[in-house]
Amino acid sequence: MSIQDKISALMARPGQDPVAKDDVPWWLKFSGRAAGTVGGFLAMALGVSVCISFSAVNIIGGIWQILAGFVLICCEAPCCCLFIDHVQRLADFIDSRPYWNRAAVYVLMSLPPLIFAFGISSFFGSGFIFLTGALYGMMALGKKASAEEMRQAANAENNPVQAGGMRSNLVAHAQPISFSGAPVFDSNV
Repeated sequence: MSIQDKISALMARPGQDPVAKDDVPWWLKFSGRAAGTVGGFLAMALGVSVCISFSAVNIIGGIWQILAGFVLICCEAPCCCLFIDHVQRLADFIDSRPYWNRAAVYVLMSLPPLIFAFGISSFFGSGFIFLTGALYGMMALGKKASAEEMRQAANAENNPVQAGGMRSNLVAHAQPISFSGAPVFDSNV
């Protein structure tokens, strides 16, 4: 058992399976959590600075950014919000969802502050929320194939006669209908 496995076993939640169910690298999981935690605090702090301009549109964008940062903190680092009753249930619900759901929610949450009040504060605050969504999107894509599997897929693609290739036809060397050309009409008839 490696040191990382021992630390993960110590940090596991009660009732959690000791074996991970996905093939996401540990460093990508931790970077998603870290970007979410840092990005949430940064978004809340910079959201306050967006609200200072006293323009109605900027106040709406700043409040949205503050709320988006707070939701991100509640989902990614529920230990920072122990004073709120149902944060742990929200975090457990979010953890049970697929990675692409989290990515979509975080990316969509980051867009309104940029639309309402575009500035350097909203760019960096919402940018970290967007970064967290992008990291979860990368997790949703899954593990990269091995070099041998990629070689086999490339060989199958380059050999159209082989059954199951990406460019295989029913008849080898048959041209699609779109390449046959238009009919030629003779006007002398």
